[in-house]
Amino acid sequence: MTPAPPKAAARTYGVYRPVLPVTSPRSPDRMVYTGDADGRCEIFTWDRSTGAGRQLTDRPHGTLLCAVDEDEAVWWFDEDRGGSGGWRTQDFDGGPDRPALSGVPYGRPAGLALAAGGRVAVGIRGPGGLSVHTGRRGGTATPVLRTTDSGTLCGLAPDGSLLAVSGPAHSARAVTLLSPDGTTVAVLSGAAEPTWALGFAPLPAPLPTSTPLPGPAASSAHPLLLVMRERAGRYHLGTWAPGRGLELLPWCSFDTETTARWYPGPGGARVLLRQDRHGRSRLFTADLDRHELTPVPTPEGSILDASPAADGDVHFIWTDAVNVPRALSLSGAPLPGQSQWRLPRFGRRRDLWTPGPDGPVHTLVTTPADRPAPYPLVFLVHGGPADHDRDAYDPMVQALVGSGYAVARVNYRGSTGYGPRWRSAYSEGVGHTQVADLVRARAELLDRGIGREGAVGLCGTSWGGYLTLLAMGTHPGLWNAGVAVKPLADCVTAFRHSTPALQALDTALFGGTPDEVPEAYAHASPSSYAAAIRSPLLVIAARRDAKCPPEQVEAYLDVLRAGGVAHELMWLDSGHDGYDGADHLAVIRRSLRFLGRGLPAAPARAEPSSHPEGR
Repeated sequence: MTPAPPKAAARTYGVYRPVLPVTSPRSPDRMVYTGDADGRCEIFTWDRSTGAGRQLTDRPHGTLLCAVDEDEAVWWFDEDRGGSGGWRTQDFDGGPDRPALSGVPYGRPAGLALAAGGRVAVGIRGPGGLSVHTGRRGGTATPVLRTTDSGTLCGLAPDGSLLAVSGPAHSARAVTLLSPDGTTVAVLSGAAEPTWALGFAPLPAPLPTSTPLPGPAASSAHPLLLVMRERAGRYHLGTWAPGRGLELLPWCSFDTETTARWYPGPGGARVLLRQDRHGRSRLFTADLDRHELTPVPTPEGSILDASPAADGDVHFIWTDAVNVPRALSLSGAPLPGQSQWRLPRFGRRRDLWTPGPDGPVHTLVTTPADRPAPYPLVFLVHGGPADHDRDAYDPMVQALVGSGYAVARVNYRGSTGYGPRWRSAYSEGVGHTQVADLVRARAELLDRGIGREGAVGLCGTSWGGYLTLLAMGTHPGLWNAGVAVKPLADCVTAFRHSTPALQALDTALFGGTPDEVPEAYAHASPSSYAAAIRSPLLVIAARRDAKCPPEQVEAYLDVLRAGGVAHELMWLDSGHDGYDGADHLAVIRRSLRFLGRGLPAAPARAEPSSHPEGR
């Protein structure tokens, strides 16, 4: 009998979201994963064949990032509360932990790549920008790259002969290929066609051929880099190899955002692809030799992550609106994260498509099952902007619907999952385009009798918090309460105190820096409209936030105070992405109390509810 797996999870607003385990290259039964330890994320090991498992890390504020190399040394990132630190290692079966690679500066993680023979490459971000270092586990690092440009290490060839560094996908240096001595071997530009690197084939691979063959391509082995490129409104899979360059695969393209991973081990060039489309997900396998694209059967809903295993199995995180995310495998083999938690399932969900200037706007609507319409209505605004809301279990949705609110999640223009044209549609300006979609969805929900006039609120985190503040300032008569969690609040101050990666994103989004296009930043900044807010506002910010820095929140609060705008404030002693469930629960509770005062809900019907509890 196969032993039952332990819980694997990351904290997400007070509920556990499973994280895919990382499988040992030596044995598919030995796994490393991020799990729950008394409300914190920590690193665990588990041997499926014996059922033996142990907690590897125990840090006051949690641990998230982990990996395992071919010698079954477990890697984990030892970071402080601000997100900076360094990699450490420990044997899978126990023993002391030690620095993984000496000589790497203290900083934020920017990529880890493990190759054969103990070779490793580490990317780290510090005050001076990105640095990339190579070496062998337990040894001394050799610097390969130092740059002030935005970038992330995304791969190391199995033989150690090449490194791949990703820059912004739309930039002239979307992908840079380097030799171990730092020499630039090739640069893939994304200026005309955005380009993403997805990692090297796990073994030096035969080059895919231009015509299908009955078996793996019979050509000499080369490092082979997997690439996705946007062209003519579609996302095309491709490969790059030394001496051959980039070659797109015309038989393997998608109309919405898709990512891919190599299958590990020998046996030909096979790839697992995950497509996000209209709030749901699909999996495919691609055989690069045979030119075959095959759907992978999975339940309807959202796949939050997927990974091929060394034994040919596929592991994935699946969820839908009423089922808590679970770690599953196609073979049915147990994985960490087969949760037995009993969590509530409230409400009824529907899809709403609202006409708009660039196409219909998709909204996921969830309404209480035990109360009559119209309902007090809360817009849960997703972050990103390059992200989207999904047909997925969301604890904040359940908390709100269980309290009597209807919840609308709008995949406004700029969201992923609807194709390149939708993702780049900013015809009404940065921020204002997205707010216009929220306004259109609001009007339709009220016209349909779902929402109640005078009881409409906004709640968002990060970019969603930005849109909450911008909407409340530019359309103050439409919203009756707002909660902005870790928001972008003052665009200029945020740029001055932000990371190089986010500065590059802003420069592309606005068409320049604040010094070059000051009017664009002012037009998009919530602080320009803060004095006009008339409804109750709760701002929740983090003192150690590098993505939405506290300095720009303080600048926004100064405008509120100068304008005499009533507001509530909550500070967290954390970064942008906390790993401690207590912080997430504190945010959810404070938000619900605040919204309850601004948007009182109707009482439930007297008869008992028929919706079941989840397990």
